[in-house]
Amino acid sequence: MGRRWVKVLLIVFVILAGLFVAVDRIAVHYAEKEAVALAQEKYGYSNSTNSSVELSIHGFPFLTQAASLEFDHVSLTAGNFSVNTTANAQGDHLTIRRLELELHDLAAGSISSRRVDANLVTGRATIGYADLSGVLSRLTDQGGALTVKQDPTASSGGNTATEAPLRVTGTKDGRTMETAASISVAADEFELRVPELAPQPYTWRIPLPQNINITAVRSTADGVEFELTGHQVVLGG
Repeated sequence: MGRRWVKVLLIVFVILAGLFVAVDRIAVHYAEKEAVALAQEKYGYSNSTNSSVELSIHGFPFLTQAASLEFDHVSLTAGNFSVNTTANAQGDHLTIRRLELELHDLAAGSISSRRVDANLVTGRATIGYADLSGVLSRLTDQGGALTVKQDPTASSGGNTATEAPLRVTGTKDGRTMETAASISVAADEFELRVPELAPQPYTWRIPLPQNINITAVRSTADGVEFELTGHQVVLGG
């Protein structure tokens, strides 16, 4: 009889554990879906037809974290959303190919709060040379397509923390040209400078949660990569 009760209790425990896991996963899926909707609304990460936003709340069980209103680690990934220059110039739309944010030590004020504070956020954003080429061709209107690419000096130390060298080739006034360009960063903005084509830089702002800044930029073989860092970050609100 004793063994039978032990067996019954084990079966009950397994069933309850399974139900708890199922409820926990349903709850985290709902919370992730709501957080994605908030990111889309607040930061405009779904403003293009092929945009995508994903959010993952790490750690188990989720319900314990939700009860304490504290979360150890959340990942946010957005892709293919568009940003405009700060001057709103015609034809200035530029695609951010990928944005990745890793948020650590998060706390919410209440279960219904639309604001969450994160102690530390790290991440990166990338843009492609094809997108830079397209927007530069539209903005300068030089009568031909321009191509933006990595500068060869980048592989031998041309990059600095806040500026990355580029090269621009194409046509200007009917003649073939090749000229130096660069991308520099400050706060949540980045500037594209092409002195031979435009006297003023073109500036874009990446829509980021409060207190996240672009802390470094690199020109790579595949595109331009921005490093992102934030402390005491405010999300939503």
